[in-house]
Amino acid sequence: MKIALFNNYNIGVVVDQYIHKIDDIVAWNAQKPQESLLQIIQNFDELKQKIIDSLSNTKTYRLSEVKLNPPVPKPGKIVAAPVNYYLHQDEMNEQFNNAEYTIENLGFFLKSPSSIIGPGDTVKIPFKERRTDHEAELAFVVGKRAKDVPASEAHNYIFGYFALMDMTVRGKEDRPWRKSFDTFTPIGPWIVTADEIENPNELAFNLWVNDELRQSANTKNLIYDCYKFFETASACMTLEPGDIITTGTPEGVGPITKGDQVRIQIDRIGEFTVSVDFK
Repeated sequence: MKIALFNNYNIGVVVDQYIHKIDDIVAWNAQKPQESLLQIIQNFDELKQKIIDSLSNTKTYRLSEVKLNPPVPKPGKIVAAPVNYYLHQDEMNEQFNNAEYTIENLGFFLKSPSSIIGPGDTVKIPFKERRTDHEAELAFVVGKRAKDVPASEAHNYIFGYFALMDMTVRGKEDRPWRKSFDTFTPIGPWIVTADEIENPNELAFNLWVNDELRQSANTKNLIYDCYKFFETASACMTLEPGDIITTGTPEGVGPITKGDQVRIQIDRIGEFTVSVDFK
């Protein structure tokens, strides 16, 4: 199931090129979208069939006619993987001489939840004189409280998947500072529930800046795959429903600037675009 937030945080299910509004079916409160989303996440097993049975009676919209909102509006935390593809490590060494280690040595870092924006929104670059890069990633939302979960059980704790861009100011500051500016975490286009993604560790994905393909990779090349990274994060901290975990970027990162259109696409999930401007 593709669960989308749209038109000022209504909730819908995407089927082909249409979105079915299900606010009434799931007792949705558009004024409290994160709290309402948590209720759906925690009760999805009971709600799923009710939603499916009711779709034919819902108000529908063409996807092309709605404004999509970020599918996880206000997560408690964003847990991010640093240097989780070996070829990305190589390019960071070549360009910046600052990627001596990979996720195996670095663990993870946190991004500010206030950095989230959605499809069609604008990334605001804070420094005209410093390089800011795009990073394409597969991300997922935690489905239930998790602590010390082994990789073999991690799939039971993931609610769904979506695409994420991890925008990054280059420099010597720690990652949380360089990656947490407002607008630096575009996510979307919707959540694809985990039951529709047979293997998240074999998904191809691409990122374009304007018409230039910059990144093209597959999650099969992750150093720590989705489940191993979940194990690593939950070994340190308790993961809560609605938290976002993002798996790191492959090679091909590059600069963005005012006027750019950045598009990300992930197989079995979907695609979305954001624009770029100066703050």
